[in-house]
Amino acid sequence: MAFQNKKLSVIAYANGFTLWHYAANETMTAITTSGYFNNVITLMNSGDIIIINASDSTSIKSITVSSSTVTVGALS
Repeated sequence: MAFQNKKLSVIAYANGFTLWHYAANETMTAITTSGYFNNVITLMNSGDIIIINASDSTSIKSITVSSSTVTVGALS
């Protein structure tokens, strides 16, 4: 399954930071694949946080945006 806009929502936004939520019937591995969120690259910023509810687990991840790719990774 691919990224679906309707399953992504903003929980909070302040001072250029966004806390996102995404829930989908896909595995965490599939959702955290580099580029999965590229359809919304113009909305996301490096340093944003996303809460992901996947079919096999729930996790809080950080977002990194390059010129052409959104990457979701572990919080540091």
